[in-house]
Amino acid sequence: MNLTCVVDSKTTRPYLKGEHGLAIWIESADGVVLYDTGQTADVLCNNLKRLNLPLDQLTAVVLSHAHYDHTGGLPALLQERPGLPVYAHPDLFRPRYSHLLMKHRFIGLGLVREELMRQADVHLSNEPVEILPGLWTTGEITTRDEALGTSSRLCIKGDDGSWQPDPHRDDLSLVWRGKEGLTLICGCCHAGILNTLDHVQRVFNDRIVNIFGGIHLKDANNEERTRVVNVLREKYTDIRLYLNHCTGDAVIQELAGAFQGCVMRFPVGMAKIVE
Repeated sequence: MNLTCVVDSKTTRPYLKGEHGLAIWIESADGVVLYDTGQTADVLCNNLKRLNLPLDQLTAVVLSHAHYDHTGGLPALLQERPGLPVYAHPDLFRPRYSHLLMKHRFIGLGLVREELMRQADVHLSNEPVEILPGLWTTGEITTRDEALGTSSRLCIKGDDGSWQPDPHRDDLSLVWRGKEGLTLICGCCHAGILNTLDHVQRVFNDRIVNIFGGIHLKDANNEERTRVVNVLREKYTDIRLYLNHCTGDAVIQELAGAFQGCVMRFPVGMAKIVE
């Protein structure tokens, strides 16, 4: 399987565009999946073209969660490929907000349910789904004994109209079962990286050898970050990490120090083959 970063804030070449968002092109012998669509059509389409990643080869899109920086390029994508299969969690359409400076700003999916259902072949499930042979969604991460990957700004409006912390029920990662073991591909990992790793080992019953994407530790406190580093060091001794987006520069440096030679950035334009 070949993974190419299409959208991230950092790029490998001057003709590639960066933004706060994520999209990863995942290609195997059985098809091509785009995991998330970045924040804007401009960046997504530019980078796909510049990286010679043709949309007519695309088998499906998987949305890790509803936030705009992961779903913003979807309308433009569906204009080019109407009827494309789109996989996500059933809670995708819940409005999401960011609370900052006494204001609530909408940061959720820009398409309402009816629009997306009309434009795409939508598959919603809170259970693991096999998108391509060997490539699965995690399903909903229901057991959450460890900290979430979130911040106090992220919220939803409850049924009673009150503002509540976003539970991030819609958070999905991808799992590739390869020859060496499991590769975990994260969007933001709002369900929490340690919770997600526990879920993946329990459901897929194999060792995890790679982690790609964003693991949302940029807002974590020192105790939470130390906990992640210590658990990774204890339970996942030979793991390799290719990190970007919401992980946080300081956290990437900290992990690189703890896992010498096994932690790399995964900016736009970087491609990696995993067995």
